[in-house]
Amino acid sequence: MSASLVKRLFASLLTALLASLLVFLLMRSVPGDVVSQMMGQAGGDTAENALRQFFGLDQPVYMQYFNWLLQVLQGDLGTSWTRGVPVTEMVGKAFLVTLEIGVITLLVATLVGVPLGIIAAINEGKPLDTLIQSFNILGLSAPVFWTGLMLLVGVSSVLSWSPPLRFVPPSQSLSTNLEILVLPILSLGLLQAAAYSQFVRQNVVSAMHQEYVRTAIAKGVPVRLVFFKHILRNVLIPIVTFMGLILIQILGGVVIIESLFALPGLGRLLLSAIETRDYPVVQGALLIVVATAMVVNLAVDLTYRMIDPRVRES
Repeated sequence: MSASLVKRLFASLLTALLASLLVFLLMRSVPGDVVSQMMGQAGGDTAENALRQFFGLDQPVYMQYFNWLLQVLQGDLGTSWTRGVPVTEMVGKAFLVTLEIGVITLLVATLVGVPLGIIAAINEGKPLDTLIQSFNILGLSAPVFWTGLMLLVGVSSVLSWSPPLRFVPPSQSLSTNLEILVLPILSLGLLQAAAYSQFVRQNVVSAMHQEYVRTAIAKGVPVRLVFFKHILRNVLIPIVTFMGLILIQILGGVVIIESLFALPGLGRLLLSAIETRDYPVVQGALLIVVATAMVVNLAVDLTYRMIDPRVRES
């Protein structure tokens, strides 16, 4: 294992630790907690001290954090305060839904955005380039909730169709699962495809204007060979890097999309837990999100090291 990779892993662990501390403190800075909500529903406060002791809220904040961190290091994310279900089980089920949405959305964004960016770059300054850039600007400026809502309203009005309300995992019925996810994936995928397209266009145009490309074309090398051997190879690293950033952005947008389309993913679980001040679920869900982002970044780092030998250590 290289020294740079060890440093990267150490930095990731430190980031996860700082993120867990930040989430822990932010949740406890929000007015009200699960005990206050319970006592409000009960209409009295005689059992408040007992409840705070039961949930460990009577201890100093640093002790609460230390106890929770000790549990996490043992592989235990705790138990939901409002549902009485292990957080690992809840987060695991929700994460599979979010992961499916994220991976398919990334695939859609890549298959649509990369070709559009290349086509726009090849036709730089032409009407086709202008048309694709117009799509990119529209996609970059449209909020994800607006896109999802317009798709939902438009499809239901024009086609008289709406996705099923009850989520079905792909293990039960793949066709029904895709039918449920088609609109959420399009809502996220088209927006990210616009960002992907604009990024690819800029990199390809920049590479096409390099002297070595012009020299190769001037020497009579076929344009197709120049494109695949020189241009595409040089823009591959930034494209792979941008893919990791796109996936992280998709995971952020999933929070809104899951709420809009009533999908039982990590984002919807997180919002519900925040509303009920279910600290263990919030902390566990955000810890998984942070860990996923770190894994994606590490995977991107390793990938472009394999693509370009110049990045590797001797």
